[in-house]
Amino acid sequence: MSHQRVDDAEYMADEYEMEDVEDDMDEDYRGREMGSDSDVDEYDYLMSDNNKVADTSAAQARKGKDIQGIPWERLSITREKYRQTRLEQYKNYENIPQSGEGSEKECKTTKKGGMYYEFRRNSRSVKSTILHFQLRNLVWATSKHDVYLMSHFSVIHWSSLSCNKSEVLNVSGHVAPREKHPGSLLEGFTQTQVSTLAVKDRLLVAGGFQGELICKYLDRPGVSFCTRTTYDDNAITNAVEIYSTPSGAVHFTASNNDCGVRDFDMEKFQLCKHFRFPWPVNHTSLSPDGKLLVIVGDNPEGMLVDARTGETVKPLVGHFDFSFASAWHPDGLTFATGNQDKTCRIWDIRNLSKSLTALKGNLGAIRSIRYSSDGRFMAMAEPADFVHVYDVKGGYEKEQEIDFFGEISGMSFSPDTESLFIGVWDRTYGSLLEFGRRRNYSYLDAII
Repeated sequence: MSHQRVDDAEYMADEYEMEDVEDDMDEDYRGREMGSDSDVDEYDYLMSDNNKVADTSAAQARKGKDIQGIPWERLSITREKYRQTRLEQYKNYENIPQSGEGSEKECKTTKKGGMYYEFRRNSRSVKSTILHFQLRNLVWATSKHDVYLMSHFSVIHWSSLSCNKSEVLNVSGHVAPREKHPGSLLEGFTQTQVSTLAVKDRLLVAGGFQGELICKYLDRPGVSFCTRTTYDDNAITNAVEIYSTPSGAVHFTASNNDCGVRDFDMEKFQLCKHFRFPWPVNHTSLSPDGKLLVIVGDNPEGMLVDARTGETVKPLVGHFDFSFASAWHPDGLTFATGNQDKTCRIWDIRNLSKSLTALKGNLGAIRSIRYSSDGRFMAMAEPADFVHVYDVKGGYEKEQEIDFFGEISGMSFSPDTESLFIGVWDRTYGSLLEFGRRRNYSYLDAII
């Protein structure tokens, strides 16, 4: 994984942000001013962080308002033309040159037009942010109304029911554990730069650039546990996954740039496993039965390994670049990996000689993958602008393409599959997008 952060990377959308939309266009599309002074004042009023008019509701979207509140009628370019410009100009980060071109011929052609999740709300008072341009797992839903995300140095809880946000954890200053556990760094950390996040049930785990791990139970005051995975220079925590063992014990795995994967028992607050691999590990996913681990990182080949011993079961050969995402289908037979070659590959443990299929993005790397808990849908997120939701039951033949503008900080299905949240990072239009599962209640139509 690159050592670059957002401020240093050319592959974040600074030059593509909506604030500068007119500067990106050809001369033919420049020059038209916003309008009168009163128009500008109205625009500033509408875009104010403190004004809920800036949010977009489902009712407003049905009447034609842009879901992000972008006033296309006031800009010197249409949405369609700007979309085309983005597709042509967006720079996909590659560690292996032309990896996207190499993978294209293997990709499945899918039918677009699926409608599985409907737009509910865009909340612009919720500013989702990113610290590292390759790590996009910073949004987690714990119910259909509750979502946690990074916003600068804070972990924020957002309730879509009350439209209120609250700060859960602030790492801008000094953070130290209130509880005493063997192996916990009682001195804590100062100004932790959070690179990745996981929230499940009552547990929140934040990983940092220097190998920091901060663990907090949402129903307890303060922080419960702090540790540093390594003091190596190459220490960044790339991903965290929280899971429960068959006995019900809560664990989490941390994937690090020092080539290590570590498993922590959160009942005892202890490190219980430490596996080492030949290259930096960017993401891991544990199979539903707890027996297998998908390992992906700074190598085109991934690995399926024994979760108990760390021994390789089978290499995963097919991608053309480094991978940053993985996820298991709830059936435990298939899983997905996301790569900088712009593809998501689906694998079947019964035949790992090659992937079942390859699904292609529009702009760039597949940086985040999620399955709904019922296994019906799989969502994959590109670095910006596009989240694709596939009908898994239909063999990934059809997809819903969610189209917007901005870098994607993360996405999450709610545990009951009813909601899908997407974090959008942009200086002007940064927000949290909320979608609700579409249901066909034909009996209601009959009543009407």
